Amino acid sequence: PHIMEDIPNTTTHLQECFACLQSAYRGKITLHLAAEYMLDNLFQERFKRHDLLPLGERGNRLLVETSYLYPAMKFYDTLRRIKEKGYYPVLAHPERYNYMGERGYKTLKEMGVKFQLNLLSLDGMYGKTVRNKARWLLDNGMYDLIGTDVHTWEACKQVKELSLSSRTLKKLSVFKTNGQ
Repeated sequence: PHIMEDIPNTTTHLQECFACLQSAYRGKITLHLAAEYMLDNLFQERFKRHDLLPLGERGNRLLVETSYLYPAMKFYDTLRRIKEKGYYPVLAHPERYNYMGERGYKTLKEMGVKFQLNLLSLDGMYGKTVRNKARWLLDNGMYDLIGTDVHTWEACKQVKELSLSSRTLKKLSVFKTNGQ
């Protein structure tokens, strides 16, 4: 779930909701609770209090995002502080950040920031520019994780109906085998 000033989900509330989900879930996939944090003032407060829901079995990946139009204040400094606390910052859908270009992506990778692809970006759901950036990032081996930004049943259907080229599928298949 998202956590940001506009959606101030609390850790306790999300844990309660997750417990309800787990009690009703009968699938074979192991579920883990984590959150996607907007790098805003609320994040800064929660980060100081260590009130976080990180990704992964080891709990050492922190999924973060920023505005599509402009970077968060002290963007690079915040990412450095996340690393200093022992987390790997994972930048959600980097292909969707209008302000970011090749140099910015390379700088983030040099800092050790992980990138999470929004799978629907490859299908053009967010427009040609985003699709082209996603393809460039994939072609240059910059993605570390794959996810979706599914918030509606309509988006679920789009994932199910996703049509990708065999070349793209081959590039994505490395995520299955490299322990990511």
